[in-house]
Amino acid sequence: MSINQTPYLLYSDGKGNIFEDTSLYVTGRSGWDACMVPNEDWIELPDGGSLYELPGRRCIGIDVKTGDLLLFDKGWAVAAFLPPAHTAFYLSAYETQPEAPVLPLFCYTAVGWLDEKFYVPAIRIEQDIRQECRGFDDKKVEDGISHLIKSYPKNRLVNHLANNCALNYHCPAARNYFMGRWECPVPVSSACNANCVGCISLQPDEEEIVSPQERLGFKPSVEEIIEFTVPHLETAPYPLISFGQGCEGEPLLMWRIIEQTILEIRKHTQKGSVNINTNGSKPKAVKKLCEAGLNSIRVSTNSARREIYMPYYRPNNYQFEDIVESLKIVNSFGGWTSLNYFVFPGMTDNVEEYEALRKLIRETGLKMIQWRTLTLTPTGTCEKLA
Repeated sequence: MSINQTPYLLYSDGKGNIFEDTSLYVTGRSGWDACMVPNEDWIELPDGGSLYELPGRRCIGIDVKTGDLLLFDKGWAVAAFLPPAHTAFYLSAYETQPEAPVLPLFCYTAVGWLDEKFYVPAIRIEQDIRQECRGFDDKKVEDGISHLIKSYPKNRLVNHLANNCALNYHCPAARNYFMGRWECPVPVSSACNANCVGCISLQPDEEEIVSPQERLGFKPSVEEIIEFTVPHLETAPYPLISFGQGCEGEPLLMWRIIEQTILEIRKHTQKGSVNINTNGSKPKAVKKLCEAGLNSIRVSTNSARREIYMPYYRPNNYQFEDIVESLKIVNSFGGWTSLNYFVFPGMTDNVEEYEALRKLIRETGLKMIQWRTLTLTPTGTCEKLA
C-alpha cells in the first residue's frame, strides 16, 4: 500500500539517538545520484529490520518548501538493514566527510520517518517464511544446540554451526537446523577461487574494508558431514541440506568430498533435497555432483552481464560463461536451478541488465531468482568498480 507523501529525513546525533527533521524529505541513492523516491516504493520497515548510524557522513535531503537537494549539516546519516526476503530499491544518500571511517560490508538502505513509523524503499520479494525473525525461538535454538552438541561431541562442523553460525552470527539457516526444521547448512571450504570486492568472509590484510564474518577454518570429513545430515534428512519437515554458506569459501573447490558425501548419504536415505550454493565456476564438477545425486543449485552473481560480473568477482581460472554452463547442466538433469542475484540500485535496474537477465533465463531454464541487496558500501567499495 503506497503512502501519500515522502517520509522525512532521519539523522543520528552520534550517540545512538535518531531524530527526524520535518523540513527535509529523505532521499535515496541510485548509482551515483541522490534523488526523490517515488511514494509507491516505500514500505514500513519490516520486522527484523534495524537501523545504522553512518559516522562521518552527512545526509542529503530535499527541502519540503523548495524541492531543492540540500546537504544536512547536523549529525550523521542513517541507513536501514533489511531482513531476508526483502530487496532494496534505493540506498542511503549522503556525502562522505574526509575523516569518515570505512563502513563494514552491510546493506545500507535508505530510511525515513512518517506518521510515527520508519519507512524503507524496498519490496518483499518472496513469501518464504524460513528466515523470518518472528519464526525463531531462541530457547528452542539453545536447546537444540545443547542436544546436538551432546549427540555429536567430536563433530567439528556441528560445533562450528552452533558456536560460530547460530550463536555468533545468528545465521537463519544454522538456527533452523538447531530447531530441527527445513534447511541444514553444510560449509565445507575455507578457500575460494574468486576475489569478490565485497566478500563478506575474507578481505586482504591490506584492505581497510572489514568483512563481517570469518571463514570456516578446517576441512570437514565425509564422516563428519554424514553423521548429522542423514538424521536431519530423515526427521526434519521439508528437509534440505545445502553445501556452500556465507561463512566459507567456494564449495566446488571441495567437490570430491561433496560427491563422496552425497553418494554415502543416499545409501542411508532418499529423503530430502541436496543443494549447493556456489559461484558455479566448475561445470565439470557440477556434472559429477549431479550424477552423484545433487538436485538443486543456487548460483550467486551480481549481474547477468560478463562485463559487470568479471570486475566484481575477479575470478581465478574461470569465466562468466562457466556459471551459465553450470546452470544448464543442473537443468539438463532435471534439477532445481536458481540465482542468488545481488542487486545494486542504479546498476541492476537498467535496460541492459534486464535484457541480459531475460537471455540468461531463456538459455539456462532457470527456475527461480532470489533477489538480495548486495552487501557493498555505497561509497568507498563501489569506487573500485568505477
